[in-house]
Amino acid sequence: YGRALPIALPQPLRAGQLLTLEIDYEAGDGPGVCWLAPEQTAGKQKPYMYTQGQAVLNRSFFPCFDTPSVKCTYSATVQVPKGFTAVMSATSWEKQNDNTFIFKMSQPIPSYLIALAVGDIVSADVGPRSHVWAEPCLIEAAKKEYDGVIEEFLVVAEKLFGPYVWGRYDILFMPPSFPFGGMENPCLTFVTPCLLAGDRSLVDVIIHEISHSWFGNLVTNATWGEFWLNEGFTMYAQRRISTEVYGLAYTCLEAATGRALLRQHMDNTGEDHPLNKLRVVIEPGLCVNPDDTYNETPYEKGYCFVSYLAHLVGDQNKFDAFLRAYVNQFKFQSITADDTLGFFLEYFPELKEKGVDSIPGFEFDRWLNTPGWPPYLPDLSPGEQLMRPADELAELWAADSLNMEAIEAMDVTAWRTYQLVYFLNKILEKSPLPEGNVERLSKMYPKISKAQNAELQLRWCQIVLKNNLEAEYSKVKDFLHSQGKQKYTLPLYRAMWGGSEVARALAMETFSATAPQLHVNVQNYIKKILGLKVAE
Repeated sequence: YGRALPIALPQPLRAGQLLTLEIDYEAGDGPGVCWLAPEQTAGKQKPYMYTQGQAVLNRSFFPCFDTPSVKCTYSATVQVPKGFTAVMSATSWEKQNDNTFIFKMSQPIPSYLIALAVGDIVSADVGPRSHVWAEPCLIEAAKKEYDGVIEEFLVVAEKLFGPYVWGRYDILFMPPSFPFGGMENPCLTFVTPCLLAGDRSLVDVIIHEISHSWFGNLVTNATWGEFWLNEGFTMYAQRRISTEVYGLAYTCLEAATGRALLRQHMDNTGEDHPLNKLRVVIEPGLCVNPDDTYNETPYEKGYCFVSYLAHLVGDQNKFDAFLRAYVNQFKFQSITADDTLGFFLEYFPELKEKGVDSIPGFEFDRWLNTPGWPPYLPDLSPGEQLMRPADELAELWAADSLNMEAIEAMDVTAWRTYQLVYFLNKILEKSPLPEGNVERLSKMYPKISKAQNAELQLRWCQIVLKNNLEAEYSKVKDFLHSQGKQKYTLPLYRAMWGGSEVARALAMETFSATAPQLHVNVQNYIKKILGLKVAE
């Protein structure tokens, strides 16, 4: 956590008086600053560096009030070697002749959203207020995938939640070793290159990061113990945008995938685990590191609570109007759940009069302070029209003798990503399948078994391992060589290590070949799975 830096002032100051405080410091090897060797990048030619501030890591990058409760504007002057480009989460930037970049963020933001990346980075225009940034070898793919897409999402979001206040919305495609899906740094979201599926099948993932422009970046949780204020509202906003763009059935299918992840998480930890509350106590003896609060609960249970508030209102247009008023009321501020719920009851005095905050079993206090499964679940039944065919097809493939006529009668060519993901999850649950079925499934659907979509690749690799399909182990190896995202990498190492001798040998061989290109945290997690010694 670093140490506090006490500052003694020469004379007492009065409230509102401005002062200049100059701190001379050096930084570089802290947990918030990642230095990549050339082999950890896509181009493999030049080194790269980036910062990751959330939750409390930016104190290793510069001296700051490293809490989401404090917001400030910032400016930075960054000098880099020739042949490198610097980018930051800033509203304006200019390049000077000597490879010096000047950045300014004119809106107040919390310290965790200040971000810097330096590397062999170029940009391409993809909309009236958007660029994609990437290494030269990825820039064409990034432009092709995102051209026109971001603006469509931004326009829908503005209609729902009010003006987009950050000026530009750019995306930086990180090197393959970037361990996260995305980080919503304002003006410049950092994302995994796994989103470049080649067929726009994962572009909707960016809707979550766009939604943070209102919920998280504009209205921010004042403490990490109420992280659901950032993520629960963002999940709700993401699914509102998705409903407008892709329709209700598809959004419900995606939400069902999220609910299944929450169920899995609570089964693993036990429902009554203290982290399965929306208001988590972060203090010595309980949970000290805010990063430990990172799990499905603030996202999916938080989404259920926001959905419950919408259910109490009973009218989508009225609730959308409430969200706009909420953003307008608290923009550029850091707030607590009491602020949010107090504003909700003031905005809907008829609900306050009814005492909706204390309906038995659904008390606001219970939502916040009792661990466990959400008391209310939004209705996802519109998604059943997409789930039912996927369920039926999975049943057919799990049968001892395959009914090829029935299988061929079901056309999966028009299925979108989450419908295919849902189908593959069902196949995985039913695995190992009867002898020979997976080989036939692989031949029947090259769209799945040869997909470039990382969500499909992950699940196909899991199916290959659970069915001991050694003929396709090379796909597992190739996928792990191509990226280092934690969410995709760790489940495959767990599956290999829990499998046959051949699978375990594959795990060791793949790890020794790919370790240098992985983020150090991911390396250490894999070492633990494989029973290797982790350096202190």
